[in-house]
Amino acid sequence: MAIALRKTEEIDKLRAANKIVGGALELLQANTKVGASLKDLDAMAEDYIRSAGAKPSFKGLYGFPNAVCCSLNEVIIHGIPTDYKLQEGDVIGFDIGTELNGYFGDAAISTGVGEISALDEALIACAKDTLYHAISEIKEGMRFKELSLTMEEFIKSRGFVPLHNFCGHGIGKKPHEEPEIPNYLDGKNPKAGPKIKNGMVFCLEPMICQKDSKPIILENKWDVVSADGLRGSHYEHTVAVINGKAEILSLA
Repeated sequence: MAIALRKTEEIDKLRAANKIVGGALELLQANTKVGASLKDLDAMAEDYIRSAGAKPSFKGLYGFPNAVCCSLNEVIIHGIPTDYKLQEGDVIGFDIGTELNGYFGDAAISTGVGEISALDEALIACAKDTLYHAISEIKEGMRFKELSLTMEEFIKSRGFVPLHNFCGHGIGKKPHEEPEIPNYLDGKNPKAGPKIKNGMVFCLEPMICQKDSKPIILENKWDVVSADGLRGSHYEHTVAVINGKAEILSLA
């Protein structure tokens, strides 16, 4: 497994691509209101990305039809935007990728529509807090499996479980690169596998289920739900390891 080590100028290019992702996510969050349609939000983000000089990298990737993954309520990741109009109490996840001058950006948020339940607030907080906790724990020499275990333990401490069979990933000149970074320890030994080094750039993306980690892919071959049929949440940032610790690239 060859994990790329990026030079400063490459990280700067990745930061530029990711800054557009962060801006698009802020735009979507500001426009997440009762009555907004998923297709309209998708189009809004695509217009923003293109106006910034970038391409929406998810559009056409592996056959995905849109610029934004819009994951509604029980859909945890990879939701296809539809004509559905948001209603009070919904939970919606937005996952966005960009390509700018041959370098890629990727990040995601989950957010509520109007007043949401305490349980849904806890679900969203679990994904966000897991992400920021994991980022704060990253240091040079740590193993990726240790990082996966850190996320799993944090998720379970909140009373939830991580979605299985999907993971964070490296990113650079391709939208998905080595390594794969599950939100749970794959195997038994967290001291095995590659170590985190300066210059590595990767995406962490906690995907939260309530009771069952098993994923089910729906008939459209994209929407991923938990086998428990309950609502989930998802958060993601692209980070670069600089001077021994992680810097978030995907902020506006």
